[in-house]
Amino acid sequence: MVKLNKIYTRTGDNGTTGLVTGPRRSKSDLRVDAYGSVDEANAFVGLARQHTGDSPYLDPMLMRIQNDLFDLGADLATPETGQKQEYEPLRIIAAQVERLEAEIDRLNADLQPLRSFVLPAGSAASAALHAARTVARRAERQIVALAETEGEIVSREAVAYINRLSDFLFVAARWANDRGRADVLWVPGKNR
Repeated sequence: MVKLNKIYTRTGDNGTTGLVTGPRRSKSDLRVDAYGSVDEANAFVGLARQHTGDSPYLDPMLMRIQNDLFDLGADLATPETGQKQEYEPLRIIAAQVERLEAEIDRLNADLQPLRSFVLPAGSAASAALHAARTVARRAERQIVALAETEGEIVSREAVAYINRLSDFLFVAARWANDRGRADVLWVPGKNR
């Protein structure tokens, strides 16, 4: 269990931060940037939840996702070293990805097929979910770049989870727009 007694330590004043396993990295390091974007996506999901609290269907899904995003951040902040750890590092597992897929399918079953691209608009919940989706996509790009970096290991499950999350957030945004009936569709060239 995490215990935080003191919020500031001054150890990061030199532009570095400590990973879970102890080594310090620059705050601009790709790994730190990736789990920072995961944290930002989590904050946007929390913002979206300010508009979904009355939904006994969608809000619990988003609450689970917020917890999963902390798991993903912990996974990324604990690099695989190939050495035995004193404890089992927290890692994203396939069941978390599978749950997201099942929830996407449940929400998508209520939606009409798309006739055009959807603008990130509509209800406040939908707009906030679209914002969370774009941050999740950025986190995905950073996590993939990290996984492609020599000497860095990122699990397939972590990459799959963040990829599936942005899919979930897209479908959830449409679902929050009156099950897609209030989607704002892109009209190519409309304002020419």
